[in-house]
Amino acid sequence: MRPGATPLEPLPAAVPAALAPYYAQRPVWQPCDSGFECTTFRVPLDYDHPGDGDLTLAAARAAAEPPGPGNASPAPSATASQDTRLGSLLLNPGGPGGSAIEYLEAAARTYDRGVRARYDLVGLDPRGVGRSTPVSCLSGDRMDAYTAVGLTPGDQQGIDALITADKEFAEGCRKQAGAALGHLSTVEAARDMDVLRALLGDEKLNLVGKSYGTFLGATYAGLFPSRVGRLVLDGAMDPALDSVTGNRTQAGGFETAWTAFAQDCAKREDCPLGRTEQQVGEQLTALLGGVRTASLPTTEAGRRLTESLATTGVIQAMYADFLWPKLRAALTDAAAGDGTGLLKLSDDYYGREPDGSYPNLMFANTAVNCLDLPAPFHGPEDVQRAVPEFERVSPHFGRDMAWMALTCTYWPVRATGAAHTIRAAGAAPIVVIGTTRDPATPYAWARSLAGQLESGRLLTFDGDGHTAYGRHSTCVDGAVNRFLLTGEAPEQGKRCER
Repeated sequence: MRPGATPLEPLPAAVPAALAPYYAQRPVWQPCDSGFECTTFRVPLDYDHPGDGDLTLAAARAAAEPPGPGNASPAPSATASQDTRLGSLLLNPGGPGGSAIEYLEAAARTYDRGVRARYDLVGLDPRGVGRSTPVSCLSGDRMDAYTAVGLTPGDQQGIDALITADKEFAEGCRKQAGAALGHLSTVEAARDMDVLRALLGDEKLNLVGKSYGTFLGATYAGLFPSRVGRLVLDGAMDPALDSVTGNRTQAGGFETAWTAFAQDCAKREDCPLGRTEQQVGEQLTALLGGVRTASLPTTEAGRRLTESLATTGVIQAMYADFLWPKLRAALTDAAAGDGTGLLKLSDDYYGREPDGSYPNLMFANTAVNCLDLPAPFHGPEDVQRAVPEFERVSPHFGRDMAWMALTCTYWPVRATGAAHTIRAAGAAPIVVIGTTRDPATPYAWARSLAGQLESGRLLTFDGDGHTAYGRHSTCVDGAVNRFLLTGEAPEQGKRCER
């Protein structure tokens, strides 16, 4: 157990009488976008005081699709019967702040046909996210200004500008979210999932959670171990890390991904940064330093590429190796004085729409993170002391990510969570997937979570990019689909490549 990380204790198995009305709801499912069914249901704003008001949450469902002629997917083992429905399979794409409903609409038809034949696929937007009483903080033009503020301040003026931006963001959230801002934690979102499980008529909860969805799923397992069905946690987070350590090790994850990109780039004719890994890294540093001195013009009216936006664009491309060609092209253009490509990558990271609006992804992301763990820093002096260690583990991204973590310092509500381990004693097998060069959820996190969980099974993908299931490897996909369809978990320590 990590120092300072206490175990997450399970909740009583019986539903408390005060919560019984929530578990007894009968939601009405109605046709909605993309041919799916949608519904809403109520959960208490505060589970400790259910009389203080409710939140309305939204969910969507893609009904199980029995395979038709020419559409059959063979069972991975003799125990899997294609005509036996297995219940509901919740999907969560992570974030925090990612809309599970939008993910469902995009991903439902790409899931394995055998899985789709036997599960209703369900997307629940967690509280504060998407269609579930979403948090909003800043207008589009103010978000443009916020994302452009420098994250590597070299003097007091730069520090003051960053603090002012963080305070404006926090105040906007406070004004627009109200009391809900103090009740968007992962523990509360996990309890919401248990309400939905009951409303779906399932005795146990089945889930494929990616990235932050692994923290949500692991938290559910810790609170309700006897109700764990088939949980797949892909791109695992480590709940035992405090916020400083988590931010610092994540910076190291992006550095690992950058090294993989640099090695690949140096071999290609269209690499604009050099012919060795060292040259590529040095030229990136020089390019970003130049943008810090003088922002670059773009084809986006009224918008210029600042250093923070350029760095965010590079970070966005680390999430998936299929984005590497786009990053090479964007870096080529930036070296020639055009920041449009990196700006577009940055916009993709934030979810910025062509009309200048933003989804609530980053608003909810900050709100959840600032509740789940105490702020990593008390003020800019703490950040300045931490920067050298951040830069040691990540020469290219460490300084930015250290200053980025200052946001929670000025959050208007106090954190309700703390670092903890999750054992989930007595739970059914839980599959934890780690990708060796994952930028956002470093592989060490998956090893740690699988080791904490009493029934954790670590499945390793030796590859690049963020998460593995349904993206890279027939080996990973086969192991996960077999688990979802039969309950047969991969052997401990199984390793997959492309």
